[in-house]
Amino acid sequence: MGLLIDLNQHVVKSPSSRLAASGEPIAKLRVLQVVPSYYPAVRYGGPIRSVHALCAALVRRGHQVSVYTTNVDGDGDSDVPLGTPVDMDGVLVHYFPVGAMRRLYWSPALARQLRRGVADFDLVHLHSVFLWPTYSAARAARRAGVPYLMSPRGSLVRDLIRAKSRFAKSAWIQLVERRSLSQAARVHVTSEIEEADAKALGLRLPETFCVPNGVNWPSRHPPLGAGPFAHIPRPYALFLSRVSRKKGLDRLIRAWKWVPQLALIIAGNDDEGILPELEALARNEGVADRLTFLGPVSDEHKWALYENAEMFILPSYSENFGNVVAEAMAMACPVVITPDVGIAKLVREVGCGIITPGEPRVLAQVITELQQNELQRKRLGALGRQAAIEHLSWAGVAAQMEAEYHRILGRA
Repeated sequence: MGLLIDLNQHVVKSPSSRLAASGEPIAKLRVLQVVPSYYPAVRYGGPIRSVHALCAALVRRGHQVSVYTTNVDGDGDSDVPLGTPVDMDGVLVHYFPVGAMRRLYWSPALARQLRRGVADFDLVHLHSVFLWPTYSAARAARRAGVPYLMSPRGSLVRDLIRAKSRFAKSAWIQLVERRSLSQAARVHVTSEIEEADAKALGLRLPETFCVPNGVNWPSRHPPLGAGPFAHIPRPYALFLSRVSRKKGLDRLIRAWKWVPQLALIIAGNDDEGILPELEALARNEGVADRLTFLGPVSDEHKWALYENAEMFILPSYSENFGNVVAEAMAMACPVVITPDVGIAKLVREVGCGIITPGEPRVLAQVITELQQNELQRKRLGALGRQAAIEHLSWAGVAAQMEAEYHRILGRA
C-alpha cells in the first residue's frame, strides 16, 4: 500500500456540475464511503470485506472512491497512518482516531474532515447504523447539500435489537437514526430478507433498492496440508463465520449428536466471548470429541477449508446476506442454510444447496442425507460455482451500484 496526498488538495467539480448539459449523469463519480471500521480490522466480519471489494470494483470502473473510517480494531488500534490516506487497490482510505465513547466510534477528527471535505464529493455512501460515524456523515452531507444513501448491513433487525442493547439502540433510533434514515436519498439492502426486517421496524424509510454482495476467490491458494490446519479430522462439515449468537451454533452443536460419521469444524472470531459456552454445550451433548474450534482463519487459508469440506453449514437465526455462503459456493462446496439467511433466495433459485429449518433433528437429517450422497454433493457444488460466476461477480455488483448512484444523482 502506498501513501498518497490528501484528497482535499485536488481540484473538484462544484455540485452544480454533477449533471452534464444534456441532463444525463456524468460518467465518472467522486464517491465517499463512510464505514466505522476497515482493513486490517477483519475481526468485524463480512461488511469490511464487502465494502472494500465494492470500492475496488468501482475504482476499476473508473470512479474516484475514498473511504473515511477509524483505526478501531477490537480493544486496540490498527497499525495504520492517521491523517494521510492509504492507497488500497486504488481506493484512498483515510483513517481517523477514536476518542472517548469508543463503542460508538466517536471521532472528532473524522467530524472535522467531513465538515471540510464532504462537499467535494458527488455522493456519500454510509455503511452502518447505531454508530457515530453514520450520524456525523449524514449530518455533514445534509448541510453540504450532498445526497447520501445508507446500507444498514443487517443491523435493522428487531430481534437483534431486542437481544442486544435494546434500550440503547431503541433510543438511538428515536433520537438520531430516524432522521438519518428518513432523509437519505435511498436505502441499500443486500436481500429481500434485509428489506423486510428494516421495514418491520415501522420507521419512515426512503425508497429501498437491492444489490447483493459479490464474492472474490483466488485462482490458486495454499492446500489444506500446507496451512496451519493440516491435521484437522476428515471428513468434515464446515462452519466459518463470526462466532455469534445469531449464527445458530447452539442448534448446530445440538444437531451433531445425530451426525455420528462426520466431524464439525467451527472457524471464526469469538468477539462475543461465547466460545466457553459453546464448548460446554458440546460436552453436555456428548459431541466434543467430534468438534474442532479453529478460531480465526486467515483469508489466505480459508479457501482450502471450503474446498475440502463435505458441505458448508450456516444455520443462522438472522443473516442479511451471508458472504460466507457465497464464498463456499465459489469453491464448489454444497451449502446447507436456514431460510433466515439472505442469500437463501439465490440458493433456492439456482439449486446449489439445501434450505432447511434449524431445528436440530431436522438439521441433522438433512446433513446426514447429504453426506451419504456424493453425487448430490458434486452436483450442488458445481451449481454453486456457476451461480457465483454468473450472479455474484464484483464487476457485476459494482455496475448495479453505479447505476443506482446515477439514479440518485439524477433525482438530486
